[in-house]
Amino acid sequence: MKNVAILGSTGTIGRLSVEVIKELSSRLRVFGLAANRNIQLLASQIAEFTPQQAVVLDEEQCALLSSSRIPVSCGSAALLNLARHPDLDILVVAMTGTAAVDAVLAALRAGKRVALATKEILVSFGRFVNQALDEGKGELLPVDSEHNAIHQCLEGRDPSTVKRLILTASGGPFRNRSYEGAKPEDVLAHPTWNMGERITVDSAMLMNKGFEVIEAHFLFKIEPRRIKVLVHPQSIVHSLVEFMDGSVLAQLSLPDMRLPIEYALLYPERGPQIVSQLDLAKVGSLEFERADLKRFPCLALAYEALKRGGTAPAVLQAADEEAVNQFLAGRLQFERIPELIKGALEVHRYIRTPSIEETRQAERLAKEFVKQVVQ
Repeated sequence: MKNVAILGSTGTIGRLSVEVIKELSSRLRVFGLAANRNIQLLASQIAEFTPQQAVVLDEEQCALLSSSRIPVSCGSAALLNLARHPDLDILVVAMTGTAAVDAVLAALRAGKRVALATKEILVSFGRFVNQALDEGKGELLPVDSEHNAIHQCLEGRDPSTVKRLILTASGGPFRNRSYEGAKPEDVLAHPTWNMGERITVDSAMLMNKGFEVIEAHFLFKIEPRRIKVLVHPQSIVHSLVEFMDGSVLAQLSLPDMRLPIEYALLYPERGPQIVSQLDLAKVGSLEFERADLKRFPCLALAYEALKRGGTAPAVLQAADEEAVNQFLAGRLQFERIPELIKGALEVHRYIRTPSIEETRQAERLAKEFVKQVVQ
């Protein structure tokens, strides 16, 4: 029986992780739950699963769970304690943003498996995550469907035989139509995936795919020029790996995040089927297109930030986070998001080999830049 803690248990991936653990209750148990502000849902999860520990990141909200059936801890220090708890086996990280980065580093140094769903942590702090992997005996398993697919394709194979990694993107709601003047309800209408608001907005402009290119670089130690993106509107082929001899392996399944979550929790074992069967005859045809960097400038910005390295990826993701927040609040036009991200990258004080605190400062300044421009 493996003990699992979920950081961000009330979000989209967190709730799906809870579902998967419930399906696999003979092999996994909910050891810890952590959330930021959704106290009502967290209380419901605590009542159902009775974990050993619960954490509320927002300390002002923490008192609302003071009468819970289990002790509730508050703040970022409590996340650290949960992440390196001696009885914990697997840490699922599904909190939006980089608030859980210290917990990820602590878990890896303590020899835990980290099932990582949060894109921002590798984008901003990928170098530090890899250092923590080298320092400890931890293990990093990607939950993102694209990286999870690559992990499956690469299993047991010599990395030196890889020629290219190919990430697929649905193309979002604006693959074949203009996004000028798009409102939040237009952008949030994703054609194939059910995701949180920020990642859905990022998907609509392929920024999420840019983040995934950066993540793939850190996860699989592949240089940017060998990481490609294909638009695949059916979202059946989740990624492909091309080898030096010309062979290409791909992972296919219906778009359901429970599958990569199950894989990350049970690896190297294969669990029972908890998702719908893929029927290729019913799907009919699979389409692929080249990603248009002019139509989706955020993807081009991500490649540029990765090639530059240093603080650039952190500025990219922080500026995007704030720009998306401003758009969802009705204060920014959708088509201006790439412009603000580009501006943040151009004006920021670049550091080639930043410390963690310098990286955090770069993020803060990028967000402040976007706020000032919008105001």
